[in-house]
Amino acid sequence: MAMNAKMLGSGKQTLVLAHGYGGSQASWDNIVPTLIKNYKVLLFDWCFSGAIINDDDERVAFDAEKYSSYNGFADDLITLIDEMNVNDVVYVGHSMAGMIGCVASVKRPDLFSRLVLVGASPRYINAEGYEGGFDQPTIDTMLFSAESNFNKWAEDFIPLILGSNEPTSSKTYSEDFKRMRPSIALSVAQTVFLSDHRDVLEHVHVPCTVVQATHDAVVPISVGYYIQSKLRGKVSLEIVQMDGHCPQFTVPEKLIDVLERSLN
Repeated sequence: MAMNAKMLGSGKQTLVLAHGYGGSQASWDNIVPTLIKNYKVLLFDWCFSGAIINDDDERVAFDAEKYSSYNGFADDLITLIDEMNVNDVVYVGHSMAGMIGCVASVKRPDLFSRLVLVGASPRYINAEGYEGGFDQPTIDTMLFSAESNFNKWAEDFIPLILGSNEPTSSKTYSEDFKRMRPSIALSVAQTVFLSDHRDVLEHVHVPCTVVQATHDAVVPISVGYYIQSKLRGKVSLEIVQMDGHCPQFTVPEKLIDVLERSLN
């Protein structure tokens, strides 16, 4: 598969680190050196990542219909884990990748020993009895902006993701985000922000750790509590004191601590 997959480290337990929208496997650079001391770590890039696809690379086709839901991404994840010949993995999924992991675990629970959902959300648009963080007109405007002028939208959206205390290392995310092909970035943004996977949660029986930031402009803290209440397996909720959507950039030490507690 064209996912730039690589295995690092050693140990009995395998961790699969899955980046979110706009990122690449480089998103995990701040925590990988610590993790590979005790664990095998499987890194890869999703098909939309600028690390795989850019405007000068026409060799990789993006199937917009396949990836119009998280099922397509979940199938890719399952195939990758099978091809790497690992099982009982601890899957760490950031943002959209968290929900992709949930979908994959319903399809193939045998592959996963635990899911760690970092800033995940089953639905971004508010609904009756549910606070997703955005109303429909705001999402519509955002997607229109992304379609009209991707670079300008990216400049405005990236600080929202990273938060006010933007660390130096977040330059990696900004560069990755802008490397996405605009048409693909728009297609995946539509999949993410218009999705509703709340009904998936009640079918997830794999043990889960939900990692929720206290001040996340994309995923309000109420979503973390909602996910905790709906999952059917053993679940723990880790509230991380931070501003932004990306603890792997902003507070990598805290994320490592959460992972260590989850694994032990």
